[in-house]
Amino acid sequence: MLVAGAALAERALYLRVRAQAERDEARAAQAIVVFGAAEYNGSPSPVFQARLDHAFDLEERGLAPLLITTGGSGGDPKFTEGGVGRDYLIQRGVAATKIVAETASHTTYENVQAATRLMRERRASSCIAVSDGFHLYRIKLMFASQGITVYTSPAPASPIESDPIQRPLHSLREALICGLWHLGIR
Repeated sequence: MLVAGAALAERALYLRVRAQAERDEARAAQAIVVFGAAEYNGSPSPVFQARLDHAFDLEERGLAPLLITTGGSGGDPKFTEGGVGRDYLIQRGVAATKIVAETASHTTYENVQAATRLMRERRASSCIAVSDGFHLYRIKLMFASQGITVYTSPAPASPIESDPIQRPLHSLREALICGLWHLGIR
């Protein structure tokens, strides 16, 4: 009975993860927060580039005056995801004064904590979170726990979301992690 209940709870979480992944809530906010992904020797990975390109489009639409790029070094002695994201957006034409790079975090939880701190320093309490769709349900939970109003906006060109094998695998992983989050395990 307990196993069946746990299986049903995980299924419900999986469905929530997928429902959030399909929902684009982008609207006017005080910041756009781009969640880091891998960078390769100073260039964003295809997954990270899709996120950055989507954030660029949202900024071009005038939805927020501030962009926050997140992510630490991931073991790279020269570059960080946040720094690479900032540089990429500047190269695309976003004013450097509009971008803050958070460069110390290594997990989604740390990304949210750091972005919340940076937003509060700037008296911002709402953001558009940009990541792959499968990632957004958890991000929304974490920002809400910090008292931040968050609108999620999935990167439409995500290589993961367009892959019929990767999408369900990443979504299942997220459902499991969200289950742990609901149990208070971060």
